[in-house]
Amino acid sequence: MTLLFKKLKQPLVLGYVVAGFLASPHMAYTPSVMDTANIQTWADIGVIFLLFALGLEFSFKKIVKVGGAAIIAACTIIFCMILLGVAVGTGFGWQRMDCIFLGGMIAMSSTTIIYKAFDDLGMRKKQFTGLVLSVLILEDILAIVLMVMLSTMAVSHNFEGTEMLGSIAKLLFFLILWFVVGIYLIPGLLKRCRKLMSEETLLIVSLGLCFGMVVMAAHTGFSAAFGAFIMGSILAETVEAESIERLVKPVKDLFGAIFFVSVGMMVDPAMIVEYAGPIVVITLAVILGQSLFGTLGVLLAGQPLKTAMQCGFSLTQIGEFAFIIASLGVSLHVTSHFLYPIVVAVSVITTFLTPYTVSYTHLRAHETSL
Repeated sequence: MTLLFKKLKQPLVLGYVVAGFLASPHMAYTPSVMDTANIQTWADIGVIFLLFALGLEFSFKKIVKVGGAAIIAACTIIFCMILLGVAVGTGFGWQRMDCIFLGGMIAMSSTTIIYKAFDDLGMRKKQFTGLVLSVLILEDILAIVLMVMLSTMAVSHNFEGTEMLGSIAKLLFFLILWFVVGIYLIPGLLKRCRKLMSEETLLIVSLGLCFGMVVMAAHTGFSAAFGAFIMGSILAETVEAESIERLVKPVKDLFGAIFFVSVGMMVDPAMIVEYAGPIVVITLAVILGQSLFGTLGVLLAGQPLKTAMQCGFSLTQIGEFAFIIASLGVSLHVTSHFLYPIVVAVSVITTFLTPYTVSYTHLRAHETSL
């Protein structure tokens, strides 16, 4: 599947999802994986590695470089898209948690897919792509915060102000504690043990730290993904950051693929036929909402209309974070069974359309400037 999708110049993520669907219990004509509980375990490990690798690419220097324009744009997009998702879910008469999780899922554009689309279309050096990638970095960070908030809401089942304040205080304490540990203990430890570290030991130590943090986050009441991201971002500030990122990449690629394959296994064709209406409506909400609010956010940040439109129309899809938030809802048993396949279907449709929306707006903007 990955070879086929590479040949078709489509994102590999879709190849993994299709491969998962072909190997799923829902596909009667191919050999199927029947033990779905096992799939879920591997998928959880995949999410941990994906977010650990994401944390390794994120450093405070990057945040400083991002600048005000990206911050205004990212906050506008996320806030408006969550409201749009809640409104769409409410319109279908879904439960409150389904609506809130839907808002979270459609708020995040896919860094992997957009990065890949820019690469394939040879647009990485364009002026507006820098701003788009900055917005995506911020969206990834805000997605982590959103996941923490959703986990807290799901566990407490209510939205009392004191409850939320308590969890925010706990989050701040957790962050301060770990960044103190991250700034003083871990870089010192890696420096002292540098002579003992072969590539193999460095990889094992990094993964050990990652899983240690995952366990600690889980015991404190946060998601495992959040712990993995925090440890990745702590290691991103150390002298060994580049080596760790290089060594972790094959592990991330393997387990990331397993995660996306597991997403494909969750797709039930009967469910997609049954919920065809909501899938079409949510797909339109993602494409129109992201392009409109993306353009608006970049305009509010003081950029010209041409740049704003190029940025807005580049963000018209949902990807890995939609799946991660969807699987969070499933693992916490707070979302309905139909939400996961709907979001996967919407993601697949919007991902297929991404290269076309990006190149179309770029051509239109180019014609306008001519």
